[in-house]
Amino acid sequence: MPQDVYVREDRERGLFQVARTAFVSDDVLAQEQQRIFDRCWLYIGHESEIAKPGDFVNRILAGRNLILARNQAGAVNAFYNTCTHRGALVCREAKGNTKAFVCMYHGWVFSNDGALMDQPGKEAYCARLNEGGALNLARVERLESYQGFYFINFDRNAISLKNYLGNAKEFIDLVVDQAETGMEIIGGTQSYAIDANWKLLTENSIDGYHAAMTHATYMDYLANSGALARVGMAGGAHALDNGHAVIEYSSPWGRPIAQWVPTWGEAAKQDVADIKARLAARAGAEKAERMSSLNRNLLIFPNLVINDVMAITVRTFYPLSPDRMTVNAWALGPREENADMRQRRLFNFLEFLGPGGFATPDDVEALEMCQRGYRNLRAVAWNDISKGMVREKPGTNDELQMRAFWRHWNRLMTPAPMEAAAE
Repeated sequence: MPQDVYVREDRERGLFQVARTAFVSDDVLAQEQQRIFDRCWLYIGHESEIAKPGDFVNRILAGRNLILARNQAGAVNAFYNTCTHRGALVCREAKGNTKAFVCMYHGWVFSNDGALMDQPGKEAYCARLNEGGALNLARVERLESYQGFYFINFDRNAISLKNYLGNAKEFIDLVVDQAETGMEIIGGTQSYAIDANWKLLTENSIDGYHAAMTHATYMDYLANSGALARVGMAGGAHALDNGHAVIEYSSPWGRPIAQWVPTWGEAAKQDVADIKARLAARAGAEKAERMSSLNRNLLIFPNLVINDVMAITVRTFYPLSPDRMTVNAWALGPREENADMRQRRLFNFLEFLGPGGFATPDDVEALEMCQRGYRNLRAVAWNDISKGMVREKPGTNDELQMRAFWRHWNRLMTPAPMEAAAE
């Protein structure tokens, strides 16, 4: 398949276009499942969600029901959530703690390390029924972690997670190293759906260009509070390895990791000063300043976004159809954070990033309007993502970061002839 079926790039002229068929085609979605979601590393959960032996979370990734569980010895495993007897789900709770998973259909029992332990009517089965663990819970092909973030891969031959993350590890570190005693997921999961193609949320999550227009109400709110007059939103964009990308920029809002704003009141100043002093002692003054005063919207290809802004959000999204996706989001914060700063963090999270906050409803409306606009693709067949191509150093409001995603997406979707023949 020619490389320019979906993406057309003319570096000499500074033009980059993406075919709108990539957002509406069932065939494209089927190929994405095979070439992207079946082969790339996908985020499944954070270590804090399975902190104790017996802890588990139940997740759906790329259409598959999975269990991430810590066994009694402390080891973490990922299993396919299906009974090896007749296929029913063995875990129906979203999360919990257990020593065993019991299938509600026929009562087969599996330990939290996946081993078949018992089944009713055991005497009626042959002695070698589970020889070699044939009827144990099936393990997901690959499970690896970085800085407390667990990822799975359905491709046994995939490169290691660390190699896959590449230069994105630097920006994950800038988030995780904000904590003295480690990061933790705060509370539960925010889940919702958007009637738009999943790649639109990928673009949106690292797009600084839309903020002033789409989130004008929030910008007015910041201006009225005096924040925008104090801090601008300057920064830059970075294309990282394997389709990952990030924008990093100054923040006009309060950040629980050591950036005070007047709306927090004078009482918060000492909290912020103490946090920043400890941060500088651990990381050095320069890195502490970068961590505390700059925001990061980080995309880990294909569908993990870590927004280190006025709060830290971990978000994933998966397609249900070309024009509908499911979204799951979690708040992340330092374990040692005091109650007052935790309250400010959660208020910020809900105020801007939550499903009912300033940002998310605006973004959902914008993405759904794009999806509806693609009904006119016969008349207007291509999206333009050229902003900043003529600049030596593209900024946050340019589109270098989206081009990084699309170039890698295009490489995976239109493999070289020899690779395609091998499939």
